Amino acid sequence: MRKNRKRMLTVLADPDPLRETTAATVLSRVRADIESIPMPDGYSIEWGGEHESSKEAKEGLFSIMPLGYLFMFLVTILLFNSVKESVIIWLTVPLAVIGVTTGLLLLDTPFGFMALLGFLSLSGMLIKNGIVLIDQINIEVESGKQRYQAVVDAAVSRVRPVCMTAITTILGMLPLLPDVFFRPMAVTIMFGLGFATVLTLIVVPVLYRIFYQIRYHPE
Repeated sequence: MRKNRKRMLTVLADPDPLRETTAATVLSRVRADIESIPMPDGYSIEWGGEHESSKEAKEGLFSIMPLGYLFMFLVTILLFNSVKESVIIWLTVPLAVIGVTTGLLLLDTPFGFMALLGFLSLSGMLIKNGIVLIDQINIEVESGKQRYQAVVDAAVSRVRPVCMTAITTILGMLPLLPDVFFRPMAVTIMFGLGFATVLTLIVVPVLYRIFYQIRYHPE
């Protein structure tokens, strides 16, 4: 057999189907030992199979992901006709990394391709929550309220719908936890959404006050 006009010897192996292991976990366990085997001159080892497919998929995803995020950012600017409000919404997305990291560490789950897909989906959910909250602030301001009171009232009124949406999404991910393949994506969405939802209801109003220099005026 040849690959890229070079002679190739393929060694195949599959994880035990009766155990909760994936090709990625088996690879991480044996990779160091196999790569430490001394090879003759002119010989080399390349990892294929699921590892190669996952690597190619990640490279393809990372090549178009910046354009996707840029397009989403432009959509939020066009939606609010304001760069400040768009920046406020997008600043909440990195906060989800705290919850995602905590969940992956607690449940001992690797951050693989499925976890990356879960984080991309999570980004859209957080942006949606931010849009809803900012839009409610604008509605309160247009109704004649002072900006400070509008921010407070909007944050309070959005607590229930935002939390209910997050809770239903998290409960919907629970059946995927026992599945070895979908577990990283489920953990990423559940912990990231749960942590960032609380922060969204706190951080977005705070950032709005900072960006628009709104001061507290007691009545």
